[in-house]
Amino acid sequence: MLLTPPDLTPDMELVMRVMPMPKDANGNGDIFGGWIMAQVDLAGCVLPARVARGRVTTVAVNAFQFKNAVSVGDLLTFYARMERIGNTSMTVHVEVWAERRPSDPMLVKVTEANITYVAIDHEGRPRSVPKAA
Repeated sequence: MLLTPPDLTPDMELVMRVMPMPKDANGNGDIFGGWIMAQVDLAGCVLPARVARGRVTTVAVNAFQFKNAVSVGDLLTFYARMERIGNTSMTVHVEVWAERRPSDPMLVKVTEANITYVAIDHEGRPRSVPKAA
């Protein structure tokens, strides 16, 4: 059963779920921030790739906030929404929620970010986003 965050807006779409493992932990025993950033980037490109109907690349991390620590065994759920669609670029808002305590589940927002992607062609050059997007 997928728990839904209490203040998740209806325009947010489920794009990814993952559970961090001990190898993803830092020296303090929390999940390494760089690992979380990589997962956010993977989740964030789902909608732009769909809108662009092809390859996209990350060009800017406009905002990134760590709100709560992530622990080994947390089930992370990534939600995203398109914020802006330009000629070649698209900005996405991503929220990450951790499901904790399987015996008495609770949800905690752990991260949110705004990331800009650019549609690219097979040679890696910017291309226009299809107008039907």
